Amino acid sequence: MQWHDTAWVGMVYTLLLVFFILFNIYRSEKKRKDLFIRRIPGLNAIDDAIGRATEMGRPVLMVPGVGDLNAISVQAVNIFAHVTKTAAQFSTPIRLCVANAAVYTVAQEVIRDVYQQQGLEERYDTDSVRFVTDRQFAFAAGVSGLILREKVAAAFFLGEFFAESLIFAETANGVGAIQVAGSTEKSQTPFFIAACDYVLIGDEFYAASAYLTRQPILVGSLVGQDWAKILMAATVFLGFWVNSYQRGQMTDTHRMTLKDASEEDWNKLTEDQKKTFSTAETWKKNDDGKTELASPEDTGLYRAFNPLFTKEDLTVTRQPDPDAPKEAGGGEQ
Repeated sequence: MQWHDTAWVGMVYTLLLVFFILFNIYRSEKKRKDLFIRRIPGLNAIDDAIGRATEMGRPVLMVPGVGDLNAISVQAVNIFAHVTKTAAQFSTPIRLCVANAAVYTVAQEVIRDVYQQQGLEERYDTDSVRFVTDRQFAFAAGVSGLILREKVAAAFFLGEFFAESLIFAETANGVGAIQVAGSTEKSQTPFFIAACDYVLIGDEFYAASAYLTRQPILVGSLVGQDWAKILMAATVFLGFWVNSYQRGQMTDTHRMTLKDASEEDWNKLTEDQKKTFSTAETWKKNDDGKTELASPEDTGLYRAFNPLFTKEDLTVTRQPDPDAPKEAGGGEQ
C-alpha cells in the first residue's frame, strides 16, 4: 500500500540520480568528451610549488592528516602520488609524514610505485615516507621540527586535521613555504584559510583525483554528482514554494488524525469512506462551514511523507502456536 501511495517517488528519484552519474560516465568515456570541471586554484598551484622547491633545492612536505586509513586518507595519498610524480621528474626530495601505521604502509607502497612507473626507481629514498608517531601533539612537534630543520619550500596538508592544523600552517609559513591545504574538518578550514596560500574547500578535496588525472570514469562521476546536486537543490526550492503556496490557500476541510478525533467523527464516515481513508487519519469538515487557512496536514508534502494505510494494512493476523497450552491460546482453534 505504501509503495502505491508515495514510496515509488523516492525510487524514481534515486534512479534519476544514478542515471545522471552513469550518463556522464558514458559521455566522458565513450564519446571522449572533455567534460568541464571548474578551475581549482589549489591544485593548479602544485606544479608552481614543486618548481619553487626544485629551484631552491629544498624538499616538498606532504602530510595526510592524523586520521585512520579511510577514504579521506586514501584520497590524500592519491593527491600526493601526483605531487610525487612531478617531483620525481626533477629529483626534488619529498617528505611524507604520517601518524598512522596503516596509512604509512599504504603511502610507502604508493610512492614506491610512482617512482617505478616513471622509471626512476633508483631515485626512491626509503626515508622519504616517515612514520613519526600516533600521538597527536607529538606528531605536530615532530613535523614542525622537520619543517624548521629542512626548511621545506612547499607543504601540502590534506586530510583529517584537528588542533594541530594551525601549528603546521604557522610553522611552514615561518620558513616561507608555499602551502596547499585542505581538511574535511570544517572547524579547521578557517585556520588553513588564514595561514595558507591555497585551500581546498568542501567538495574540492574529493574532486581532486578527477581534476588531476582526468580519468573518464572519475570525471563523469564528478559531473554526474554535480547534476544530482542541482536536482536536489531544485527539489528543495520547488518543495518550499509548493508548500508555501498550499499553506496560503483557504479551505473548509481539514485532515484530522483519529487520535484527536472522537468516535462520533469516525462513525460519520460510510463504509466505503472507511476503506478509502486511512485508519490513522481522515477528513473533517468545519462545523461552522467557514473557510480557514490550510493547516500543515492539508499540504501535499504531508501526504508524501505520511502515506495512507487502510485498516487491513494495519491488521496483524498471528497463527496459533500448536505447542503452546490451550489456556495460553495454543492448540487447535
